[in-house]
Amino acid sequence: MNPDSIPLAGIALALGSAAVLAVGNLFQARGVRDLDTRAAGLDSGPAALKLVRDRIWLIGSLLLGVAILLQMGALAFAPLMVVQPLGIAALVFTVLITAIAAKTMPSRAVIRAIVICVLGVAAFVTVAALVSTQHAVTDVQLVAILVVLASVLVATGVLWYAARHRRVPPVLWVLLGGIYSAFVASLGKTVILRVQAALKSGPLQWDVENLLTIGCIVGIGVAGGLSIYFVQKAHAANRPDVVVAGLTVVDPAVAVLIGVTIFGEASTAPVWAMFALAAAGAVAIGGVFALARAESPSS
Repeated sequence: MNPDSIPLAGIALALGSAAVLAVGNLFQARGVRDLDTRAAGLDSGPAALKLVRDRIWLIGSLLLGVAILLQMGALAFAPLMVVQPLGIAALVFTVLITAIAAKTMPSRAVIRAIVICVLGVAAFVTVAALVSTQHAVTDVQLVAILVVLASVLVATGVLWYAARHRRVPPVLWVLLGGIYSAFVASLGKTVILRVQAALKSGPLQWDVENLLTIGCIVGIGVAGGLSIYFVQKAHAANRPDVVVAGLTVVDPAVAVLIGVTIFGEASTAPVWAMFALAAAGAVAIGGVFALARAESPSS
């Protein structure tokens, strides 16, 4: 039995999530920067404790929690490959909010880059909403995504060990934050679909299928914790717009890849739609890079 899909409701909730995410990231970035002026790094216990006690950072964390709830609601109504690309709207909101707070108009280059992002994402989501489908998640698919997550965890551990005595490029924290954020959305989508299917079929039972769902929930906790940690590291070493730009590229890219390869959300899409999705995605990503160049100090 395939779950119901209401793309417009999912799109509306996803845009709301992006707006809240933008504000939350700005608050968290300010909190981390304030801490960084008083403490050496985020890995020590005292520094982490000060961060947790920071009111600005806590407000940002609360807003991010609201953004996650809205995103999970969006995933209940629309396929993953429709919802996740809309996260790029958070980048647009971040730039606009920053400009309003600074009481300065964005440059023409920034406006042009934002328009490119919006057009690319709008085209991608429109095509995806027309051709993507939701399917009940099978045990094989659930095991597959958990195996992929385990592989990423091992790779992260190896990378962490290899780089423990070396200077790590700041963008690495952005990439890792985006990768694990994508797994939170993908696993969350899995849990939502399986719970919906279970409620339609009758009362929940403690069988292998539901035990796998519990394993999926544990995976959400692990991926979510690591995503939060790496995002804070990213804020300590990058500007807020760079962090949001990276997250809104990496997260949707990984999530859409999972949605297509594991969930089969594009299994019924015609060939022309796949080319259209690839072209629209390239336009959106090009807009993000254009925005990064426009926002750089040398531009």
